[in-house]
Amino acid sequence: METFKSGFVSIIGKTNVGKSTMLNSIIGTQVAITTSKPQTTRTAIKGIVNRKNSQIVFIDTPGIHKAKSKFGEAMTNIAYEALGEVDVILFLIEATYTHIGTADKIILEKLKEKNKKVILVINKIDLVPKENLLKLIELYRNEYNFKAIVPISALKNKEIETLLIEIEELLPVGPAYYNIDEYTDQTERQIVEEIVREKCLKLLNDEIPHGIYVKVEKMKLRKTKNGEDIYDVDIIIYCMKNSHKGIIIGKDGNMLKKIASYSRQKIEKILDIKLNMNIWVKVQEDWQNRDNIIKNIC
Repeated sequence: METFKSGFVSIIGKTNVGKSTMLNSIIGTQVAITTSKPQTTRTAIKGIVNRKNSQIVFIDTPGIHKAKSKFGEAMTNIAYEALGEVDVILFLIEATYTHIGTADKIILEKLKEKNKKVILVINKIDLVPKENLLKLIELYRNEYNFKAIVPISALKNKEIETLLIEIEELLPVGPAYYNIDEYTDQTERQIVEEIVREKCLKLLNDEIPHGIYVKVEKMKLRKTKNGEDIYDVDIIIYCMKNSHKGIIIGKDGNMLKKIASYSRQKIEKILDIKLNMNIWVKVQEDWQNRDNIIKNIC
């Protein structure tokens, strides 16, 4: 009889290296929002993989960056705290790197402090020739005693199985922590909030999305006249300036309609249920430095 293994695996790396894309690729469905903009992930999100002889609980964390507000500091702290009570850490870097940057040097120092089992994951291998990849491996290998080094392409789903096998090797013997049909610890409310924020990130100008947060005010299940399940959902997009509010709403409300439409389509697909969605925009100045708001988001 084969031994069953289980454990927690934290993912850490700079902003925009593909942590959320990798997690979604591993899970096989979307559990974390992904955009081309930095600082997309704001909280620690769990994704659960159930395999024949293991259950792996991944923890996606905010990207390491230079904080410019209390909220930025909170996100960085979340990432570092997630390194504590885990069995394995995945340190994600890009194959396009030619040197070890400041953020990665800080991460390496944190890893040395924690003294955990660490796998170096090199993402976006399809973007560089093999000789560049070999140089990068040597560069990072000289800085830390990694348990394994796994080059992958999260976007193209290359070598994900190799990574999972390496993780399994390092996990302790243990029971399953979650039911076999669970794939994330996020609530349906959180999924709705994150998808709306994702659409804002993708549709709006660079400056605005990072100054917003999304809150579900109401999410109530009911039956339609035809007996089908449907959620009535009230959502508020909070932004920091009146000028931003106007941009989010758009001329004749067109931008807000587009955000709502795209969000609804994706949420209905993920949750497999119809939505009756109302969405508003409100101004909450300097919310990124307000402790009560930060606490609710993080």
